[in-house]
Amino acid sequence: MPNPTAAMLVIGDEILSGRTRDANMHFLAGQLTDMGIDLKEVRVVSDDHDAIVAAAKVLSSTYDHVFTSGGIGPTHDDITADCIAAAFDVPIDVRDDARALLHAHYDRSGQELNAARLRMARIPNGAVLIDNPVSTAPGFTLQNVHVMAGVPSVFQAMVASVLPTLTGGAPLISRSLRVMRGEGDIAGPLRTFSETFGDLSVGSYPFQKDGLYGANVVVRGTDAARLDSAMDALSEIFGS
Repeated sequence: MPNPTAAMLVIGDEILSGRTRDANMHFLAGQLTDMGIDLKEVRVVSDDHDAIVAAAKVLSSTYDHVFTSGGIGPTHDDITADCIAAAFDVPIDVRDDARALLHAHYDRSGQELNAARLRMARIPNGAVLIDNPVSTAPGFTLQNVHVMAGVPSVFQAMVASVLPTLTGGAPLISRSLRVMRGEGDIAGPLRTFSETFGDLSVGSYPFQKDGLYGANVVVRGTDAARLDSAMDALSEIFGS
């Protein structure tokens, strides 16, 4: 049985402008790989209502899971919750359980739960809250879309809350062979190898060191014995 599939939707003008470097994709990819959920696509969209709604619709209908990051804070440009509600055509409003979490948090810190902060308690109808042990303000899951914060520490905590609720598959295993030849020299044999081991993912990643060209050939799959056979064959081809 094939592994479940996933996509990530990264939301925010600050990512597209280059002002903020996204770290969440790298983290999520590693977590999903370990769990046996195949991350197939990542999209980055601006803080634009129509763009977010369109991307959410396409990704949620294509993959088993969609993970979003960004746009669920207290400011005017935090529109992700509204967009996900619109994508699934459900109402959104302040929810009592989310309000209670925020109220307790701000009471403890001696701050006011003002109108801006209360925006973070607006949850689409039918969604399940995602626990946020870092800053309390919850994310949520609506159908197969998991909506989380963009701040890396909060995003990671929310991922840790979500993953135990999901069913994974066979973890992806990677093996690599360092070949001190240029890609132009290894392309032919590598194509034949990839056709022989068509059930595995084969990639070539070139480098240059001390004036010499080489490539790291990476083979990925879920069957350790099959990978062992592939690496034996690869070593024989390139004499390593």
